[in-house]
Amino acid sequence: MEEKWTTVLKPRNKWLDINLKELFSYKDLVFLFVKRNYVTKYKQTILGPLWMIISPLLTTLMHALVFGGIAGISTDGAPQLAFYMAGNVIWTYFAACVNQTSNTFVTNANVFGKVYFPRMVVPVSTVLTGLLDFLIQFVLFLIILLIYGISGAEIVISPWVLATPLLVLQLALLGMGVGIIVSSLTTKYRDLTILVTFGVQLWMYASPVVYSINQIPERYQFLYLLNPVSPIITIFRYAFLGSGYVPMVSWGISWIVTLVIVAVGVILFSRIEKTFMDTV
Repeated sequence: MEEKWTTVLKPRNKWLDINLKELFSYKDLVFLFVKRNYVTKYKQTILGPLWMIISPLLTTLMHALVFGGIAGISTDGAPQLAFYMAGNVIWTYFAACVNQTSNTFVTNANVFGKVYFPRMVVPVSTVLTGLLDFLIQFVLFLIILLIYGISGAEIVISPWVLATPLLVLQLALLGMGVGIIVSSLTTKYRDLTILVTFGVQLWMYASPVVYSINQIPERYQFLYLLNPVSPIITIFRYAFLGSGYVPMVSWGISWIVTLVIVAVGVILFSRIEKTFMDTV
């Protein structure tokens, strides 16, 4: 009698071998990985998930002290804590996506070598883990805005707040795209694991995290906004604080760059996952 199988695994040789339907069918595994990420991150810590609140607060206070107090960098009239918190909320999520997905193959080599599942499950779960952290910090940012509003400080909230989900989606795609490109290359070039943290730090200072876009000379602003993260932070600040402006052309270019990076990352990832066990 002919045997009937529920699942048949076949070799894949195409450049783009990401099966979105299969990936969706493993959604339960995605949530299990998200849970695992949280448990391992805060296991054996005294304060546990409170670090998601303490860490951005300390970072914001440090930026306010150093860049706002000592360096005297302008915040375009926006309250200092709210200004720096806005930049930190966006950048922290992006940096977490890049740093954590960049170790996908190396960190999960033991699991990948024992059981089959779509490898893209791991970076997707990492992005979702970071999204939960982002939501908590975003609520903290809204609380800071509310406190400033009650105290009488001028808070200008524009209709662009409705674009926040789109900004977060772009940030997640960009962070995951950069991360999986790095993770694909680190299977052969381990030096990248050392360089990625340093590179992310440099990228932060090349983005308007601790200063306003208006600090950049006007003739250089278009070139500066070619950094795909810069328009996201600029629009986010404009939406909630009225600081800066909305660079529509640069945001459109940023979306094109994001989609290209994601496409390149997915292609590299799908090619490397077939042979990475031979090199890791």
